[in-house]
Amino acid sequence: MPPLDERRRAPLSRRTALGRLAALGSTPWAAAAWAQDDNELMGYAPRAKAPAGYPAAYATTVRAAEDEGQLSVHSTTDERVAAPLVADFQRLYPRVSVNYEDLNSTELVHRFIAENELGREAADVLWSSAMDQIMSLALGGQALAYESPERSHLPAWAQWQNRLWATTYEPIVFACHKPTLPESEAPRSHAALGPWLARAGAAGNAPGSVVSYDIQKSGLGYFLAAQNAAADADAFWAAAQGLGASRARLLLTTDAMVRQIADGRARFGMNLLGAYTLAQAPKLPALGVIFPEDYTLVISRLLLINARAAHPNAARLWVDYVLSQRGQSVMASSSRLHALRDDAQGEVTGAALKKRLGERARPVALGPELAAPLANAAYRDFILRWRAALGRPR
Repeated sequence: MPPLDERRRAPLSRRTALGRLAALGSTPWAAAAWAQDDNELMGYAPRAKAPAGYPAAYATTVRAAEDEGQLSVHSTTDERVAAPLVADFQRLYPRVSVNYEDLNSTELVHRFIAENELGREAADVLWSSAMDQIMSLALGGQALAYESPERSHLPAWAQWQNRLWATTYEPIVFACHKPTLPESEAPRSHAALGPWLARAGAAGNAPGSVVSYDIQKSGLGYFLAAQNAAADADAFWAAAQGLGASRARLLLTTDAMVRQIADGRARFGMNLLGAYTLAQAPKLPALGVIFPEDYTLVISRLLLINARAAHPNAARLWVDYVLSQRGQSVMASSSRLHALRDDAQGEVTGAALKKRLGERARPVALGPELAAPLANAAYRDFILRWRAALGRPR
């Protein structure tokens, strides 16, 4: 996987370019010599063309994006996972410098809101798996409306009012440490979680032998918990009590859960992002992955263009690229996220997942109702009940 900075002909940021020029000296011959050697100054990168099949007017968007010269993307997708997408985008648009930053879902939203309210330059694009938070931002007027040329190639449900765009079709899974908990002995459904966790607690398992999200600190964790409760309230609250009984360790990311399960610090994990977990499994032989048999939640990473974006045209290019067959194929083959489009080329696709899951797939619908659990009273009541179920009232 090429690192983000491996772009022979990609543009440098203006700061980096100026820094290199300063190192050589400020004389014209020094600048010319450096540019001829590395071909990396913004002015030396070739102009990009509109993608084949796009309206002729799209060339104006491309030129405007090149004039903006920059793009800021804040995302819950790990930088190492997004690196192939960023690199390929820069091959298409070498005059647009990308500043990609991965953040915890809660930090991403809080930072975005704060920077906009303070009049600072916030991210041009948000890309997050915490669907409820992104919907809440859109309902609050924070999303720029944009009708992508790729819209006709997407399922009808995969956009909301041209303000939010679904990009993936990803399962939420369980995981186990196979040497100490074979997959055949692990809980295989949400309904089985509560009784199994209660038995694990009664057996005196070590604290932290079960891991899941800290839903008070992880926006994605809260979103998944709310979806579980909506799907089967009895099973979810029994599982919450079981997490308390088993003295579960609550974490912020799937990556942290995967590491602890793979090295044996934990035996079982609930509500992991399937894309990350499945991608790590071939390299971590102790890691077992379980698709819940009663229902498997399927979520999507949502794209939002900031209504106050400093670089709105570059943001449009990014959205269109990620939604395009080319971008979706990079996602399926290199980033190993479950690409949404049926014509995406690669091993990890939503089409393959639909075939695997069949009727047990429970995709989360994209609509205003996503934000309902975030309303102040609903959120407060849910968290209070969660704490009580865990036996941690404070």
